[in-house]
Amino acid sequence: MNYYISDLHLFHKNVTREGKDFDDRPFDNLEEMHSIIKEKWNTKVTNGDTVYILGDMAMRGTQEELIAFVSTLKGHKIIVKGNHDDIRDQRYKQLYDDICDYKEIKDTLNGDNVKLILCHYPILMWKDQHYGSILLYGHVHNSVEEYYFKKCLREMNTEEFFDRRRGDKVLRAYNVGCMMPYMNYEPRTLEEIVMGSERLYNE
Repeated sequence: MNYYISDLHLFHKNVTREGKDFDDRPFDNLEEMHSIIKEKWNTKVTNGDTVYILGDMAMRGTQEELIAFVSTLKGHKIIVKGNHDDIRDQRYKQLYDDICDYKEIKDTLNGDNVKLILCHYPILMWKDQHYGSILLYGHVHNSVEEYYFKKCLREMNTEEFFDRRRGDKVLRAYNVGCMMPYMNYEPRTLEEIVMGSERLYNE
């Protein structure tokens, strides 16, 4: 089983109430956030599963505490690096099956094979977007940047746009930041992400 998540920001005090809580996360401190993330992750993921982390696993990548924490998370971990990932420490590198800046993979959605484009950053024009590929991204959290990115995609999915490019498929891109309501701080399958996001934005 493949799972996806991004922007956990482990060991970043300012995503909790102990700091600035700029994400409005429901955690009083880092200890509570780490405990809940680990419980959700290990309850769901098995060691035979693969978790694609789309960047910003933590604010620091060489701390002893980070290495100790990530080593307890189940599954094959693949990280698509974000702007806060520091993966110079060889001990930390060994916790991942692959480390990259961008990745293209296949997964299934409602029984169909689909191409996924994985990147930490939202991309307005991604590979094969007009032919059904799906972009998964992070970085922008639940912010004004996310709002405008979604707004632009909605406008590109209008009838006027498709009149110019007949036969194109609807553009689909999903934010897998752990703070998104449909992610709820746990790795999610592609189907969970698509269903959760579409429920959120269609309400």
